[in-house]
Amino acid sequence: MNNPPHHHPGTPRDLVGIGIGPCNLSLAALAHPLAELDAVFYEQRPRFDWHPGLLIEGSTIQVPFLADLVTLADPTSPWSFPNYLRTRERLFPFYFAERFHIQRAEYDAYCRWVSQHLPGLRFHHRVDAVRWNPQHDVFEVDHTRLGDQGDTPAIGRTHTRNIVLGIGTTPHVPDSLRPLTEAPDVPVIHAADYLDHRATLLGAGHITVVGSGQSGAEVFLDLLRRRPTGQERLHWIGRTEAFAPMEYSKLGLEHFTPDYTRYFHALAEPVRDRLTTSQWQLHKGIDANTLAAIHDELYRRTLNGGWPDTVLTPGVRVRTAGRIATGQVELHLEHLQQGTRTRLATDAVVLATGYRERPVDHILAGLDPYLRRDSSERPRIGADYRLLLDPCVTGSLYVQNAELHTHGVGAPDLGLTAWRSAAILNSLTGKEQYPLPTRTAFTTFGLKEPGVPTQHARRAGQLTPLRE
Repeated sequence: MNNPPHHHPGTPRDLVGIGIGPCNLSLAALAHPLAELDAVFYEQRPRFDWHPGLLIEGSTIQVPFLADLVTLADPTSPWSFPNYLRTRERLFPFYFAERFHIQRAEYDAYCRWVSQHLPGLRFHHRVDAVRWNPQHDVFEVDHTRLGDQGDTPAIGRTHTRNIVLGIGTTPHVPDSLRPLTEAPDVPVIHAADYLDHRATLLGAGHITVVGSGQSGAEVFLDLLRRRPTGQERLHWIGRTEAFAPMEYSKLGLEHFTPDYTRYFHALAEPVRDRLTTSQWQLHKGIDANTLAAIHDELYRRTLNGGWPDTVLTPGVRVRTAGRIATGQVELHLEHLQQGTRTRLATDAVVLATGYRERPVDHILAGLDPYLRRDSSERPRIGADYRLLLDPCVTGSLYVQNAELHTHGVGAPDLGLTAWRSAAILNSLTGKEQYPLPTRTAFTTFGLKEPGVPTQHARRAGQLTPLRE
């Protein structure tokens, strides 16, 4: 393993990463062996945590274990999931377990292991502002080292030639329910905080889960398993027309390949926007195994006669909500197909209403005059994940998991994390640090243009040498 070059104070860094989630952790892992690259990453949290409120026992990630931080770009990396298992002396148990999809808690533990051993990661550091300094052709990154155990916060500034923004997503709460979540005495929580409040929720008389995606299904199943038979008192509602399974056919999954990402990026902006809203089942549906487990649990509760005290209704939106005199929450519901309305009184609500890209306007306010935007005022992003800036800015600003509008449904998918990190490093260094495949899908997503040669895979006899 190579160590990063020693950084001299006053010398600009080659790269500053803002945020340490799976995306930038992948980038840091793949940047680690590049001895010529001086990089540092800042994260305001005290340590790596991946959706801690949803690490429900037995829940799995929805991509194979090969979609770790590095393998799909460099299978020989020491930061791979198999190497993590080897260092924990768990490689043989994993081999015999024959698990292609690992538990979510195990993925979180793996990422934390990487974060604890990689140099150049600065937790408890909040980035406050980013500016371009035209006199010295560098970015200025202002940050605060947050106080720990009574320590006084310290303000600092780092100069860098390039930035990668990977600040992730934030829980989304619909406007109709936001007043409830802002009142501390109202039992309305987002699924992101589910485990922190599970004991309180289970003590409630009636519980409603809002949201028909994977998180809603997992929360409903977990609550169902922990409630007495015949006394479940659970409601599950969602806006989609059905509790629909996620598209998981082999060819359907090819929408999460670099081939489709390149195709999507080349489409016209209005076409991309239409596709983004219509392809929800590719990444917002429910895992078929989770749906089967819910049905199995409900069926088991009918064995002695009667039906479980549950209501599962898709195609429903929450119009408004408020407190009622009994101390309950009242949801005003509308069925989108019937056009009917009703009211539901409940003792607790779990909002499995998804996530949105975390706003970057505050951090990038100092760069606003240099940003190039599309017709909807969103940042324009190149195929190499670089924000389009005014030509006078000689540095590069890359983004991770903030490019859904330009790169398609694969933007938040863990399966493209390593490939995107490698593509960014190749672009940033101007070298093919990580050779990437020219073709990754059997599907050809667009018509072949005249005069454009078809991309072929390497001949069977040509092998890519292992990295030393």
